[in-house]
Amino acid sequence: MRDLTPTALKDHLVQTNPLPMLLDVREPWEYQHVHLPNSQLIPMMQIPAALSQLDQEQEIVVICHHGVRSRQVAYFLESNGFRNVINLYGGIDAWAREVDSSLPIY
Repeated sequence: MRDLTPTALKDHLVQTNPLPMLLDVREPWEYQHVHLPNSQLIPMMQIPAALSQLDQEQEIVVICHHGVRSRQVAYFLESNGFRNVINLYGGIDAWAREVDSSLPIY
């Protein structure tokens, strides 16, 4: 698992083709409040049941509010055979503060 800061992830997304899966592991109310475009919501507690929906070969960026839940999910994915996992360091909160100030902060 790699940690990328919001600015490093922004650069990575511009340079990467195909784009990685943006996996948001927050709760639905959090996702409704703010999320990255093209991200997919699978709350943290639903990840074990959703493993078969995820492509082990695709790069996956795991996102949460501050980077704690996403780090736990990233470790879980790695322990289940996923090899190309990135944790958004600081989460959507850091993204809103460092990359896109138009996003709401909660």
